[in-house]
Amino acid sequence: MTEDGRGAADHIELTERWAAHNYHPLPVVISSAEGAWVTDLEGRRYLDCLAGYSALSFGHGHPRLLAVAQEQLHRVALTSRAFYNDRLGPFARDLAALTGKDMVLPMNTGAEAVETAIKVSRRWGYEVKGVPEDSASIIVMAGNFHGRTTTVVGFSTDETARLHYGPYAPGFRVVPFGDASAVSDAIDDTTVAVLLEPIQGEAGVVIPPDGYLRQVRALCDEHDVLMVADEIQSGLARTGRTFACDHEDVVPDVYVLGKALGGGLYPVSAVAADRGVMEVFTPGSHGSTFGGNPLAAAIGSEVVAMLRTGEFQERAARLGLVMEQGLRALVGEGVLEVRCRGLWAGVDVDPALLSGRHMCEALLSRGVLTKETHGSTIRLAPPLVATESDIEQLVEAVQGAITDAVAAAR
Repeated sequence: MTEDGRGAADHIELTERWAAHNYHPLPVVISSAEGAWVTDLEGRRYLDCLAGYSALSFGHGHPRLLAVAQEQLHRVALTSRAFYNDRLGPFARDLAALTGKDMVLPMNTGAEAVETAIKVSRRWGYEVKGVPEDSASIIVMAGNFHGRTTTVVGFSTDETARLHYGPYAPGFRVVPFGDASAVSDAIDDTTVAVLLEPIQGEAGVVIPPDGYLRQVRALCDEHDVLMVADEIQSGLARTGRTFACDHEDVVPDVYVLGKALGGGLYPVSAVAADRGVMEVFTPGSHGSTFGGNPLAAAIGSEVVAMLRTGEFQERAARLGLVMEQGLRALVGEGVLEVRCRGLWAGVDVDPALLSGRHMCEALLSRGVLTKETHGSTIRLAPPLVATESDIEQLVEAVQGAITDAVAAAR
């Protein structure tokens, strides 16, 4: 109960009354959090296995990030890009080094970063590749999730995300994810970019066939097309490597980053590319009031410093094996399929037993928070600061929920 005497039911009622219903939250009211765990108003603790869709990869209130944010808040939080500030340059330098790229364009949300990548790809296509004006095409993947802007939902294949938001922007060609031959067939003289998630998160942590990213990279090289990797959810150590593309030793032309880049404290996103791509932007051709502000840059710099140690990549890889081993034992026992890469997993529950929503409710009662994707699929993304004991508790909770569902179905 909060200081004003309101309990969980009161807060749920307030939210349902005054906030738009574009989400369907689980019935839990979180009031505090630390590390991989959150606490509700009644003092019950839950392992956070959604982690803000990877925005909380470093957990809630990481001490290093809190210290940097607090120090910067006492100095200056916002200047706008109309002026220089003493935090943006070091942040851009450090993030460029992490990505191996020449330049960085900072934004705020992931969707803004994707829109920026679309804009830079089109402008590069016209000014560098020589595509005729207003004809540029971008190849995208079925099952994609790149945000919620009107442009992006126009090429989504999720009808819930796109219904009644048209007319949709032209210039996008949708091909099956994981099918390099389909990418090849879709490329023509107007193609400026292939935009993809190396692993599709919202689709259910869908991992493409081995070699797919290398094939796409080769096609982009062959046809002078930009390979744009949306690593907003998959990047920054989530999969056991700094970037999911690293699993195939592939370097895209453009990285799209966000979520974990803000350390769970602040929205920070960025696009990173080499100078020949990024310099098509000129003063006034793109901008953001908050993008690259000193607070965002300070937090982003500390995130990059933490990633340079390799600690979080190692933890994700090691603990991911523990999670994967435990989950795979359930295949054929109420689980149809498990897809796991680092500390990121998609679990397809037998729909005859539970929907994804019902599975999440069952996990809630066992002290684990997560979210369904589609149908009977749930995704698991515990913070990278979770312990091995935390991961074992997660696996036990999933096993218990499945066992109870199987027993109830008999």
